[in-house]
Amino acid sequence: MIIYIFILSLILALGIFALACKDLLHSVIALSAISMLSALLFTILRAPDVAITEAAVGAGVSTVIFVWAIRHTQRRDKEGS
Repeated sequence: MIIYIFILSLILALGIFALACKDLLHSVIALSAISMLSALLFTILRAPDVAITEAAVGAGVSTVIFVWAIRHTQRRDKEGS
């Protein structure tokens, strides 16, 4: 029971960090960590098929797409905009 609370509190903290962070790349990394923690939670709850899907799609494919989109955009600083 303690491990569930620990993982869920980490997911909540990373979600708040992803929303509050100014750098998009850090937010994407936080979202990827949320997906990996969700996959770990699904594994503990004995749902390996859901865990594999979450790890592959949530932490793998979507992270690559987000990073690719961030790389192809231009940054605007407060001074430069």
